[in-house]
Amino acid sequence: MKSEIFSNINKIIERDSKTSTYKFALLRGVIDIILDNSPYITISGYRVLIPTGLLVEKWLLYYYPIQESTITIPQINGSSNLAFELQFKKFIESYSGIGGFSAFYNDLKNKGIPVSLQPEFISLAKRIRDTITQMPMRYIGRSLSNDFYSIFQFTSGVRRASGVVDLAFLISNFGTFSIPYDYYEAFQVLGSFINGQDSILFKWAEFSVNASGKGLTIDQVVNEVLKSPITERDVAESKQIYRSILNREGSVYCVWTGKQINAYDIDHMIPFSIWRNNDLWNLLPSQTIINKQKRDKIPSVRLIETRKDLIMHYWDLVNEYQPIRFQKEMQVALLGNNTDASWQETAIYQLQKSCEYLISQRGYEEWKI
Repeated sequence: MKSEIFSNINKIIERDSKTSTYKFALLRGVIDIILDNSPYITISGYRVLIPTGLLVEKWLLYYYPIQESTITIPQINGSSNLAFELQFKKFIESYSGIGGFSAFYNDLKNKGIPVSLQPEFISLAKRIRDTITQMPMRYIGRSLSNDFYSIFQFTSGVRRASGVVDLAFLISNFGTFSIPYDYYEAFQVLGSFINGQDSILFKWAEFSVNASGKGLTIDQVVNEVLKSPITERDVAESKQIYRSILNREGSVYCVWTGKQINAYDIDHMIPFSIWRNNDLWNLLPSQTIINKQKRDKIPSVRLIETRKDLIMHYWDLVNEYQPIRFQKEMQVALLGNNTDASWQETAIYQLQKSCEYLISQRGYEEWKI
C-alpha cells in the first residue's frame, strides 16, 4: 500500500468540493460496504468492483433519519434542496403510518417494499443512484487531478426481472462502480477511523457511557469532550495594536501584497477553522479583498518566503506593544527551546514547516497570491 494514498484521502476529505454532504456520504458508504466485507465485492486487476445498489442502500439509510427529523439539519449550502430531497420526504410520509424507518428497513432487507410503494421507491432509488454517479463520483479527486471520474468509475448494469423489490433488487439492477485497489486497501485498514467508529473520541465516549451504567449517551459525552476554551475568532487586541501602528506611522501594509492600506482585516495566517489559534503572531493585517480570497487556505511555503520581511516587521512591532503575551505565544507555537538572537528566522522556518505539513500531509488547500 502506497503512503501517498493516505495523503490523497486527506486531500479528498479536506479539499474536494464541500457544497453538500454528497462527498461525505459517498466515502462513508464505500467504507461501510468494505468494512462489512460484502461478498459482492470483487477484484479485477487493479480495481475493486462493488454493486452500486449497495451504495444506494447506504444512502437511503443515512438520509432517511435526516430527512425525517423535526430538526432542520442542512445538507447543502444555500437555499437549494438535495437532488432527491422532495422525493425522499414524500416517500417517508408514505411509511410514517406503517412503522416508519424501522419498518422501511425491514421491508428493504426482508419482506420487500409493498407493491403500492414500489414505483415510488424505484424512482427514488434511481434518483439517488444518478445523484451518486453524476455528482460525487464524478468530482471526487479533483483536488488531485483535473480529470473527472479520476477515482470512481461507474458502469450501468442490465436490468434483471424480479418480482420482489428489496436490497437484492438494488444489487442486481443498479450497475457497479469501481475504485483503485490501493484505495480499497487503505479503506480496509483505516476505514473505521475515518468513519469514526474506532476513533479516539468515539472510544472515549463509549467508555464513559458504559462507566456511567448507560446513564449518559454518546452524544452527551462527545459534546463535552469536544468543548474547547477557544470557541471563536478573537482579533480585538490585534486590531487595537494595528490601530496604534496606523496612528503612529500613518500607514499599514497588507502582509500578503505589501500595498499600503487604510482599511484592513486581521487575517489568521493559519486559518482559525483549521488551527484554533488567536496568537498575536498569527494575526496580521490584510486587504479585505485579499483576506476573502485566502479564506481557509494555507499560505504556501514560497509565499511566506516572499513576504517574510513584512511578517517579521509586524512581529517586531507587536512585540513592542505586547512583549509578554507575544513572546510566550511565539515560544510555544514556533520557537520551542530555541533562544537564539535570530528568533525571527527560526519562527519563519517553523511557520513554513507547519504550513507545508498542513498542505502536503493533511490535505488542506494551498494558497498562492
